[in-house]
Amino acid sequence: MYKFKGMFSMNLLYVFLAQKITNIDWHSKLNKAAHHTSDYNSMQVILRRGQAFTITLNFQTTVQPEDNFTFIASTGLSPAESQQTKAIFHLSEDAASGWSATQEHCEPGRMSLIIVSPANAIIGRYKLKLQIASGNKTSSALLGQFVLLFNPWCPNDDVYMANENERQEYVLNDSGIIFQGKEKYIQQEAWNYGQFEEDILDISLSILDRSLNHRQDPSTDVSNRNDPIYVCRVISAMVNSNDEKGVVEGKWSGNYRSGTNPLHWSGSVTILRKWYRGRYKPVRYGQCWVFAGVMCTVLRSLGIPTRVITNFNSAHDSNINLSIDKYIDVSGNTLNLTEDSVWNFHVWNESWFTRRDLGSFYDGWQVLDATPQEKSKGIYRCGPASTRAIKEGDVNLDYDSSFVFAAVNADCVTWIQHSNKRKERIYSNTRKIGKFISTKAVGTNTRVDITDNYKYPEGSSKERQVYKKALKLLAVRNTGKRKKVTKPTRRFPVARRQNMRATTRKPTVSGKLKLDASTVIGQDILLTLALQNLTAEFKTMKVKLKASAVLYTRKPKAEILQWSRTVQLGSEEVKEISFKITYSQYKNALLDDRKILVTAVCEDRQGASLLLEKDIVLQDPLLTIEVLGPTVVHKATNVLVTFTNPLSEVVTDCVLRAEGSGLLKEQLNINVARMAPMETSTAEFEIIPYKSGIRQLQVDLACIRFSNIKGFVMLDVAPAQ
Repeated sequence: MYKFKGMFSMNLLYVFLAQKITNIDWHSKLNKAAHHTSDYNSMQVILRRGQAFTITLNFQTTVQPEDNFTFIASTGLSPAESQQTKAIFHLSEDAASGWSATQEHCEPGRMSLIIVSPANAIIGRYKLKLQIASGNKTSSALLGQFVLLFNPWCPNDDVYMANENERQEYVLNDSGIIFQGKEKYIQQEAWNYGQFEEDILDISLSILDRSLNHRQDPSTDVSNRNDPIYVCRVISAMVNSNDEKGVVEGKWSGNYRSGTNPLHWSGSVTILRKWYRGRYKPVRYGQCWVFAGVMCTVLRSLGIPTRVITNFNSAHDSNINLSIDKYIDVSGNTLNLTEDSVWNFHVWNESWFTRRDLGSFYDGWQVLDATPQEKSKGIYRCGPASTRAIKEGDVNLDYDSSFVFAAVNADCVTWIQHSNKRKERIYSNTRKIGKFISTKAVGTNTRVDITDNYKYPEGSSKERQVYKKALKLLAVRNTGKRKKVTKPTRRFPVARRQNMRATTRKPTVSGKLKLDASTVIGQDILLTLALQNLTAEFKTMKVKLKASAVLYTRKPKAEILQWSRTVQLGSEEVKEISFKITYSQYKNALLDDRKILVTAVCEDRQGASLLLEKDIVLQDPLLTIEVLGPTVVHKATNVLVTFTNPLSEVVTDCVLRAEGSGLLKEQLNINVARMAPMETSTAEFEIIPYKSGIRQLQVDLACIRFSNIKGFVMLDVAPAQ
């Protein structure tokens, strides 16, 4: 083989071959269709690993039989065969790297080639070069660049998913539903994933390149990108901004004037573009559903099947002892004596892949969480934790399975701290945590309950066995590694069977807080406190009641109402006390949310305590979306939105926002200058669909006097005529 030396000689190689090759056809449309990448709004060649693709070379002269073709596929800044970032393979030969090239057919001046990447190839941006050795001359040229993704259609890929309907949902669906609210009032929120929108794939790859791992050791980082476990852990860390100046900055207190209220987001596209166009400055602000929505977008864009999960009554067990302790004072105020908490809901992700590190039993759905709650090996990230490991109590397995196990299985123990510092345990609820674990159904917007994927039925012998196994593993695992963990002394097997309370004394009074009617923002809230004397003795109860605006994390934001009174109860008497929270009392506390927690602490003269709590989520006023004509690709149609000011006062400076992948290339904002009290208004705007199929259009009305009013509609867009 003829050898050239120096940069000038290497350039000559490309000149020689460039003179021979007149055209390179990457068959972009054909290859994208075969690789399920046609939806990407990009001019790039986008392929999936482990699958053949075709390119055709046109030459000035006829290729000679003795010509020797060598291909070089490379990725990363410093490609090397030793790190599998560079593959050298010859025509009609299987290379050790797993890459191969075969000749499909050849005619004078034209050659079609079939190239196959291995099913475990590194994902990312590639260059493909060709060297031709002819006699004593060697010429070389760059054939082109392409992006290689994970391949759920390839049986040998770690992310292989056998069911086509599931692949359509968890890889190709660019919109979805995220469930929020509380266990007895589950709400649908539409989310625009938009993984195929312009720039989103490039942004997803940039997220990998901006990671701490890449900045510390780019070559090793790129070489690990063949592994979905590694990629998912990097993305989990990079979606939040805590350690690596990632995409979204979280905020759960104060106001959001220096950024965007997390409730205002309706999709990932605007967030990712803002981060990218803002030179990687974290986007303010996000909460759990925002982190999960963004991570779902990024992972689907890279080819990893991913879905969004909501866990109602989700525990944050800071010391992983499977017991969530809540302390309140005699007035019902929450005392910050522990970092443990129970959120009304928490949203995370699941991604689908094999666990070669754990064994095939743990293959399948893996929990990932980008919300920065606790550090995992020094960085704010969580997972992947196998759902099989969580269900079986294998909390010693990587990654972060103990934290997720606690989120769905911990006990809730409530204590009252009296003025003399005496702590009284009043409830131990062993079934409160991990309720109605939910995700969107395949092919529809309905809710699917997947609690059985995470745990055995509450109260069953198998569930008790798994819990004890987890306790034992945690005690061993944490010795000398974390804060000292002891087995909780506050777990009550009898209470588990009876599904409620274990107290230090037999209860003599029971009670309940009842919401008299569902309430829309702007209306007074009518409630009833019902107390029942369970004994034949006369009772005098001192009741202290308070209402607070809270986040979905149940953290108080502002006090709304507080009162106390004495209630006399005769023998086995039931007494009801009606009260209300007026709009004027709560309006300034619910400007950016609509959640209220009502707490009543009831004490008798013997010092026995009863705690009652009621979560209230005010309902949205009606917002309707009407599409005024057929939806066809590249054909304009109008959308009419009707909405009502729910308040008995004038509101100004409202904004109507709309977005939807395949319908609007950028988020649309329409100013609504003024709305009179209880006024019904309309806004009309135009959409020009640019993708066919089922599309989701999201609309929300934002105003400084109340949190967002949201709605969505599904559109069936016909192909261009």
